[in-house]
Amino acid sequence: MTSRGLFIGRFQPFHNGHLWAIKEILKREDEIIIGIGSAQDSYSLENPLTAGERIEIIREVLKSIGALDRGIIVPIPDINENLAWPGRVIELTPRFDRVYSGNELVLMLFEKFGIKTIRLKHIDRDKYQGRIIRERILRGEPWEHLVPSSIIPLLKKFSFEERIRRLVGKR
Repeated sequence: MTSRGLFIGRFQPFHNGHLWAIKEILKREDEIIIGIGSAQDSYSLENPLTAGERIEIIREVLKSIGALDRGIIVPIPDINENLAWPGRVIELTPRFDRVYSGNELVLMLFEKFGIKTIRLKHIDRDKYQGRIIRERILRGEPWEHLVPSSIIPLLKKFSFEERIRRLVGKR
């Protein structure tokens, strides 16, 4: 039977830390389910990209690493009820065997449901965070080196930088 790992993130934007995590999971699992968290949110400073844009970006990343046929992408809206959330995730996703995360809350919640969890270490957490990338954009600092080069054309197509600046009134 095919083994599957679940990895959930907001991917605002997808960065090299996410790429590292996906590669690590694919070393251990036949397939990966990538859950797009806060799927209902977009056009805010915390969640500037839409779920559809994030799906396109993640598909491009999977293509670039030769894993498009090993990835399943599922939008997961917030329900703001922590103990009910894993059940909602289970309802929205195909079957999975393990949950991979560096987020302690995610690990605790899925463990409460009796699901095996695997803690992912954060690599270069001081660089690889969506919030840090968005802040770098607002300060006019370089940021493109923090995301996979394969997605830069899509971020440009989606006017990612301009959207972030406009969301805080900086044109």
